[in-house]
Amino acid sequence: MKYVDGYVLPVPKKNLPAYRRMARKGGQVWREYGALDYKECVGEDLTTKWGTPFPRQMKVKPGETIVFSYIVFKSRAHRDRVNARVMKDPRIANMCDPKAAPFDCKRMLYGGFKVIVDASGTD
Repeated sequence: MKYVDGYVLPVPKKNLPAYRRMARKGGQVWREYGALDYKECVGEDLTTKWGTPFPRQMKVKPGETIVFSYIVFKSRAHRDRVNARVMKDPRIANMCDPKAAPFDCKRMLYGGFKVIVDASGTD
């Protein structure tokens, strides 16, 4: 059963180009070490009539938007192995300075999730 790391974070719109550059590098590194998929998605339709919209839950400030990201792995054990290798890679270490990040690291939401339904038919 596949495993997914998921992230939700507010990003100042003016920092989206820098965030995208950082995310492209990150995606390359994760895929090199074995991640099955890596996606970074910027909010486009964030006003909903049901549920709690991401901007309200994340307390988005004026000029910010939401980025939703996920990385797919074969299993949690696979995720742990890949992430251990990724975190030792100097390309990632250079991006982990919170003062240089194009977003507020303290406001990022993160979690690991076991896939329970896969509409592609592989569950």
